[in-house]
Amino acid sequence: MSSSGAVSTPTVESPFGMLRLPGNISFGVGAIASIAEVTAVFGRRVFVCVDPFIATTKSYRQAVQSMAAAGLTVETFTDVVPELPVGDVQAAGGVARRFAPDVIVGFGGGSAMDLAKLVALLVSHDAPLATFYGENRVPGPAVPVVAVPTTAGTGSEVTPVAVVSDPDRELKVGVSSPWLIPQRAIVDPVLGVGAPPPVTAYAGIDALVHAVESFTAARREPTWDEVLPVFVGRNRFSSLLALEAIRTIGGSLRAAVNEPDELSPRVAMAWGSLLAGMAFGTGGTHLSHALQYPVGAATKTPHGLGTGLFLPYVMQACLPETAGELAEIAAALGCGGAGTDEAARGAIDAVRSLTADIGIPRTLTDIGVQREQLDRFAELALGVTRLAGNAALPPTRPLFDAILGAAYSGDRSALPQ
Repeated sequence: MSSSGAVSTPTVESPFGMLRLPGNISFGVGAIASIAEVTAVFGRRVFVCVDPFIATTKSYRQAVQSMAAAGLTVETFTDVVPELPVGDVQAAGGVARRFAPDVIVGFGGGSAMDLAKLVALLVSHDAPLATFYGENRVPGPAVPVVAVPTTAGTGSEVTPVAVVSDPDRELKVGVSSPWLIPQRAIVDPVLGVGAPPPVTAYAGIDALVHAVESFTAARREPTWDEVLPVFVGRNRFSSLLALEAIRTIGGSLRAAVNEPDELSPRVAMAWGSLLAGMAFGTGGTHLSHALQYPVGAATKTPHGLGTGLFLPYVMQACLPETAGELAEIAAALGCGGAGTDEAARGAIDAVRSLTADIGIPRTLTDIGVQREQLDRFAELALGVTRLAGNAALPPTRPLFDAILGAAYSGDRSALPQ
C-alpha cells in the first residue's frame, strides 16, 4: 500500500533469476581501509586509474600509502579523460602494459572505473579496442580489477559494461562482457562527501534511471544452452534490487545534492547506487540510455544529465506495457493513486519533480538541441540494439520519434496517457 492509501496489484514476477557480480563487495563507512588487503590478493604490482582531482585528496593518498606499506608497488595513472575517448584509452592500455600489473584499481567516478576495466582488457588481450565493441566479444579473463567509486551513480564497480567515445562514430560505444566485471568492489560512502551538487545530481539521477529501467525492462525466457546476452531483461534478482534502489535513492538524492557535506545522505546514495548497479548489470537498461548515447555525443553533456532528462518521457512512453511496474515504483517513492493507472502516472510525475528539484534540464532545447537533429538521433538510438531491444515494448522509429519530440517540447501529452 502506498502512502496515499491506494492499493496496487504487484506485477507477476519473472520466473528466472540471474546475477553476475564481483567475488567480493565491501560496503560501509571506512571500507577504504581494506584496500591494501583486498588488492594484495592478486599480486604485488598495482596500476591505479584515478581521476586527477581525486588523486590530490587525502583519502587517495592514504590508500596509496597503505598499499605501499603492505609492500605493493603502485603506479598512479591520472590521465582519465571524461567520456573516455578511445585514443586515450588505447594510450592508457599501452602505459599499463609496460608496467605489467598484477591488478588494476579504478578509483574515482564512472570514467575512472570504466578506464580500469578497459585497461585490464587491453593488457590481457592486445588488440585494438574496437575489436571488443558490442556484446560478448571479450575472449576471456582480464587482469583483475578492484573498483573504488567516489560518486554514487554509475554502479560501474559491479557491472559488465564500459563505455567509450569513438570519434569515428556519432555516439558512444559500449564494451559489454561478463569478463569486465571487477573482481572486487570497495564502496565507502565517505569518499563522496563534499562532491559538488551538479556531480551528485547527475550521478545520482543516473543511478535512479538504472533502477527504473532494469525494473521495467523486457521479460524474456533465457535459452540456457546458448550464450546469453549480457542484459537478460527483468528477472527475480534485478527486480528485488531495483525496487530497493528506487526507494533508497528517492528518499536521499535531494538531501545529497543540497547538503554536500552531510554523511547520512551519502551513505544512502552509495547504497542505492550499488543496488541499482547490481540490478542493471544483468537486467539491463533501455530507452533513456539508448537515446542519451547520440544526444550526449552531440551536445557534450554529462551522461547522467541526459538519462535523467529522458527518464520521465521514457516512463510515459512505456506506460501501457509497464503500468503495474510503475505503480510499484510509485509505492517505493511514497506516492500513488486510486488504482494502478493513476499510481503509475504518479510515479512519472514524482520522477519529474525529483529531476526538477536537483537541476536536471526539462527539455532537449535546454541543452542546445535543434529540431533538425532529432531524426538522426532517432536513427542512431535505434541502432543501439542491446539497449533499444531491452525495453518492454518493441523499438520502432515512431516510438523514438515520439519520445524525442516530447523531450524536445517538454510536452508529454502526445505520449500514452
